[in-house]
Amino acid sequence: MNTLTKAFRIIEEIVSHQERGLSFSEIVSSTNIPKASTHRILKALVEMGYLRYDPETGKYRGDLKLSCLASEVMAHFDLKSYVRPHLMNLHRETAHTCHLGIRNGNIGIYMDKIESRDYGIKLFSEVGKSFPLHCTALGKVLLAFMDSEKRGEILKDELESFTPKTITDSSILEKELEQVRERGYAVDREEITRGIMCVGAPVCNTEGDVLAAISLTFPSFINEDRGITKEIDAVMRCSSAISDLCGKMKLK
Repeated sequence: MNTLTKAFRIIEEIVSHQERGLSFSEIVSSTNIPKASTHRILKALVEMGYLRYDPETGKYRGDLKLSCLASEVMAHFDLKSYVRPHLMNLHRETAHTCHLGIRNGNIGIYMDKIESRDYGIKLFSEVGKSFPLHCTALGKVLLAFMDSEKRGEILKDELESFTPKTITDSSILEKELEQVRERGYAVDREEITRGIMCVGAPVCNTEGDVLAAISLTFPSFINEDRGITKEIDAVMRCSSAISDLCGKMKLK
């Protein structure tokens, strides 16, 4: 393990215990880095402003310079660039259209799209375009896992009907959103476009907060012919892989 690797190992361990801090002996014990190296690295990081040492408690914590670096990264963080390789894999596995979406107030926004050209049905989803939350798989996921009070504010308004299958009764939709939370995925059953179904799943951080949602879009005849277990399994695996990535990056 070189010095740079040791330094980042120490930083990660300390920051993961930021609330209470870590003593020198705890750092050595948890990282298995020799005492001499640990002492030298800690001294350098404190002098550089990335860590701070409290002489009263004998504990180390992350300092503001480290926080500033994180803030800059998050301010210019592009979730799409990290998610796209996973969407590409999902597209290759299923040959279906794949989407990434986020919530912006009372609507959803398409952040990315990988399109299948085999359906012969025009999809109106485009990157940067908005989508309704109550009748799309992406939207149902974002609704289901958001704060219940905020969700209630959205659902108290009249729900627009797009097809005969659109759910416009908020009480019925609430029951479906409860199922979404229980099973971890949502289904759009031709609710925004006739002949088209979608399966969506959440992208979460380690605290379980939903950062975004991904979905698969495909013709409804697939469900009639063989069911959509394959699509559900695929989107769930993909969302889990992306969520694991977000957890490793400690996104909030």
